[in-house]
Amino acid sequence: MSKLKPKFLIPAIGAAVVVIGGIAIYSYLKGGPSGGIADAKKSALLVPDDAMVATYIATDPKVWSNLEQFGTPEAQKLVATGLKSFNENLSSDDSISYDKDLKPWVGGVMIAVLPPQKVQPAENKPQPSGEPNILMVVGIKDKLEALNFANKLKQQKNVKSKEIEYKGQKIQATIGQASTTYSTILNNHVLFSPAQNPLQQAIDTYKGEPSFLNKSGAFQVMGDDLNLENTLAQVYVPDYAGMVKQLIANNPQAPQIPPQTLEQLKQIKSVVAGIGVDPEGLRVKSNTNLNSRLVKYHYQKTPGAVLSQFPQDTIALISGGGISKWWNAFVEQAKDTPELNVMLQQVRGQLKSADIDLDKDIFGWMDGEFGIAAIPTNQGLFKQIGFGAAFLFQTGDRKTAEATFSKLDNLVEAQLIQVTQKDIEGKKITEWQIPGQGALLAHGWLDERTALLALGDSIAQSLAEKELQPLKNSPSFQDITRTLPQENGGYFYLDMTKALPLVNRFYPPTSEVAAILNSIRGIGVTANSPNKSLTQMEMLLALKRKE
Repeated sequence: MSKLKPKFLIPAIGAAVVVIGGIAIYSYLKGGPSGGIADAKKSALLVPDDAMVATYIATDPKVWSNLEQFGTPEAQKLVATGLKSFNENLSSDDSISYDKDLKPWVGGVMIAVLPPQKVQPAENKPQPSGEPNILMVVGIKDKLEALNFANKLKQQKNVKSKEIEYKGQKIQATIGQASTTYSTILNNHVLFSPAQNPLQQAIDTYKGEPSFLNKSGAFQVMGDDLNLENTLAQVYVPDYAGMVKQLIANNPQAPQIPPQTLEQLKQIKSVVAGIGVDPEGLRVKSNTNLNSRLVKYHYQKTPGAVLSQFPQDTIALISGGGISKWWNAFVEQAKDTPELNVMLQQVRGQLKSADIDLDKDIFGWMDGEFGIAAIPTNQGLFKQIGFGAAFLFQTGDRKTAEATFSKLDNLVEAQLIQVTQKDIEGKKITEWQIPGQGALLAHGWLDERTALLALGDSIAQSLAEKELQPLKNSPSFQDITRTLPQENGGYFYLDMTKALPLVNRFYPPTSEVAAILNSIRGIGVTANSPNKSLTQMEMLLALKRKE
């Protein structure tokens, strides 16, 4: 994909403002976009309606300054080094600084991805060139500062420029040693692209052709209020299925998706996502608008009862509900995808040979809440790994679940694995013991409706104890999830403090990555679907405050 390189983009900005704006820029000095997220629609009015996706990056200093409250000393040093490197890459002679030369006048940046420009092959039929076009729309919030900056760049070496006229509008071609950038000024914005065609399309849009904001679905996603504090950036995808289809069509090397799968993508109409800064850290929210007529599975709210059945030292957790409904929706969709259906039938056949019905014995009884967690252990088969896993499944069909466990016990006994019984505070637990090594797996019931499967020694013990201190009362869990929606379809939770020793043991990070990880307290994610037309996701990257 063509790129707008910083060292070349900066002189192109100057050339555009000087040659295109000229002395006329003095006729009005203020009143341009401020750089906040509210200005995204103004930028979208200059983007052609065939853009597949657009990202708006806020440049309001007040918004970005909120990040200064976070970070360990190591993370702060890393950020400072990154900012220095960014400034060095702005110009070839280090004469340009973002804070001094760009921040005073840059009022928000929208980056749009347009379909590839069609070329004329030998058979005289237009074909896509393969690479999507990039269009950058930069707001000018202070025109006098922009002109002062442009004048500073007049003497830039190794850069030539020429002027092109298109429908009465000037396009500036800034020519460097390795590439050319095209730019123009439209309605308090300076536009850039590595190709001329996107600028011509933008001029057509400015003169009345449909804009990205007019595109079906775009007005909705750009109007969605994600209720983020201090929004740093938002991404808008008004036609999700159309975008995927177009990207695949324009890339012959990409694996081709079957027509049935493309049809299933039509369940998703549009997506908007954003990231912002609040007192807890970085927060991401997204709204996915769905075609209710095509949706096979509707996420349901869960009461979160399993959160009381995992211990406080849980490292990570995924919870939710309705696995059996999800499975039925998957099976229904597989009917329309031959490759997936063949694979499904093969798995069914293999399990049937062991007298296990995949649909009934495995997924059919999982009709309540579920939880999957990583829990520390320092003994047995999982001692070297440092953690085991626990699976909880609530069910309204205990009889089928017990029959399935019995079948599995018989299968592993045939493989010379010992199946033993033990009592943990009145709860009967079955263990699969590998002679001389310890328990591989344990299963049993925590109550009348909750089945337990545990991998590793001591995991079943910790969940079955009456004096269990529940995860939901853990200070870490409460700290990371308390600002997330309490009515949701489940959680993803990660305690970074507990996870880091394991990361350092098996995948020692570089000093830069370690600095970033050490500045994170944890991650919390929830999802919810208030109706069949909408799915909402919220994620908090909880950060440590500056010391």
